[in-house]
Amino acid sequence: MLQNASILLLYGFIVLPILVAVALSAIIWRAVGAEGYPRRQANKLQIRFALGAVAWLAITLWVSASGVLRHFERQPPPMLFLVAAVFALAGWLACSWIGDLVVRHTSWVVLVGLQGFRLPLELLMHRAYVEGIMPVQMSYSGRSFDIVTGASAIVLALALARFPVPRWVIAVWNVLGTVLLVNILVIAIASMPMFHWFGMDRLNVWVADPPFVWLPAVLVLTALAGHLLMFRKLRRG
Repeated sequence: MLQNASILLLYGFIVLPILVAVALSAIIWRAVGAEGYPRRQANKLQIRFALGAVAWLAITLWVSASGVLRHFERQPPPMLFLVAAVFALAGWLACSWIGDLVVRHTSWVVLVGLQGFRLPLELLMHRAYVEGIMPVQMSYSGRSFDIVTGASAIVLALALARFPVPRWVIAVWNVLGTVLLVNILVIAIASMPMFHWFGMDRLNVWVADPPFVWLPAVLVLTALAGHLLMFRKLRRG
C-alpha cells in the first residue's frame, strides 16, 4: 500500500493530523490556563495533556506499523478495537470536565473553525482514490459529502468573527456536519473486509497502514469530539 502512495499523499497524511492534534491540544491548553488554577497545577495538567496527545500519535502509528491492524480475518478484527477507542476517547474529551473547560473558555469561532481541516482532508482523500489507495465510495467522487462541512466551516467561522450569527444557524450547521461525518464513518466501516458492503474490489484497508491510520485515530476523533463539544456549548445556551 505504501509503495503505491505518492510523496504528496504520504506527507499530507503526516502533516495534517499533526497540525490538527496540535490545534486540539492548544485549545485544551488554553482552556486549562483560563480556568484559574494555580500556576503549578495548570502547568502540570497542560503538560499531561500534551504528552497524552504525543503518546496517542506514537502508539497508533506503532500499532499500525506492526501490521496488527491488517488482520481483518481475526474475530473480532483489531481495527474495530481502534474504531471503538476513537469513539470512546472522543466522547470522553467532549463529555468530561475537560470538555466543560473547553466549552466555557473557547469561542464559537475556534470550535467551528477547527472543523475546517475537513476541506484539505477531503482533497487528500480524493487524491488517495485517484492513486488507487482508497476505494471511490469514501471520496467526494463517490458517497462522501464531508467536503461540504470543511468548506462551510471556514465560511461560518469567518462570519462568526465579523458579525453576530444566530445560534440556530450554528445548531443547524453542527447537525449537518455531524450527519455528514456519520455518513462517511458508516461507509468506511461498511467497506472493511469483514463487511465488504461495496464489493471485494472496493475494500477499505488503507487506514490500517501508517501514516493513514491517523485518519481515524486523529482526524475522525477530532471531528467527532468537535461536534460533541458544540452540542454541549449549544445546550449551555
